[in-house]
Amino acid sequence: MQKEILQRKADAVRELTEKLGRATTVVAFDYPGLTVEEFTKLRHQLREAGCDVTVYKNNISRRASIAAGYGEMADKLVGGKALAISYSDVVAPAKIVYEFGKTNKIVQIQAGIVEGKVANVQQIVALATLPSRETLLTMLAVGLLTPIRELAVGLNMISSNE
Repeated sequence: MQKEILQRKADAVRELTEKLGRATTVVAFDYPGLTVEEFTKLRHQLREAGCDVTVYKNNISRRASIAAGYGEMADKLVGGKALAISYSDVVAPAKIVYEFGKTNKIVQIQAGIVEGKVANVQQIVALATLPSRETLLTMLAVGLLTPIRELAVGLNMISSNE
């Protein structure tokens, strides 16, 4: 019986270590105090964005983060923490958890991993408050097209004066 329990824990550490190794972004946040309905809503939002959200025991989370090379994050994994993990979108888990935390003060971002580096709360919040990819591309396009538009207006004014 004891060996089975230890084996399950070792398997959970191995599984989480592998997830942390593959993840582009991980956000650790407080969740105790949320109702089942609220946590389900948050979980649904994260899953729609292609993110996993799981709750692990503290020892398993700490051991897995150390095994994955993120020992700096291990001391933040105290108390009830959930992990939002994304394997493709860097911004999604941070943005969703941050926005959800605005309406539910219980949800507090504690730490995270962004593209292989441990990130503190301020870095995760900065990532969460970035404009969307589409907005950034639009801003870039406007910035690139403005000089061309001004040149066209100037040339039009010259041709109309003649």
